Amino acid sequence: MSTTESDERVETVVLDVLPNGRPGDDRPPSQKDPLAYALGVEEFGLYELTLSDDAHVLVGRRLVVEPRDDRDEQIVTVQDASYTEVSGAAQSELKYAIEELIEADERRFVDFYNEAQPITLRLHQLNLLPGIGKKLRNDILDERKREPFDAFEDIAERVSGLHHPKDVLVERITEELREDDLKYRIFARAESEA
Repeated sequence: MSTTESDERVETVVLDVLPNGRPGDDRPPSQKDPLAYALGVEEFGLYELTLSDDAHVLVGRRLVVEPRDDRDEQIVTVQDASYTEVSGAAQSELKYAIEELIEADERRFVDFYNEAQPITLRLHQLNLLPGIGKKLRNDILDERKREPFDAFEDIAERVSGLHHPKDVLVERITEELREDDLKYRIFARAESEA
């Protein structure tokens, strides 16, 4: 993990709170810092937040992490985390948090289907989505040329074979967070990019 002391404001959603610190920490409970694991809302990065002893942070709530000088007193430090470093509960909550973020900002993710571009001559961003091969990709491209998609339901109705366009995105974002060595990323930043 690397400490993140960025000059940028990061909005997160809390995945897990460990009021007694990390379970594998052998220090006495009185010396352990409370922790929270969170997911970045915009760029889908994972974070470990060291909390103050009197912090009131709840799972599922949005929490804004300000630059160090403006930071909420509840947050002592912020570190980037990988999927394997966050708690099992945070890993379990991840899919649900991603679903909620996609639903809350449906336009952004529908626009991905409208605006996805080729990566190389042989590979298109749409092909990075689970279950989307050449035929389905071409069907999406043909339909969006006729008229841009306006909702997930519109995509599902107009593209035969793509019944759950939101679920495909949830699966891809989860994969990007789990796998450190992916060559191409669409939504989630790699931990090393922080």
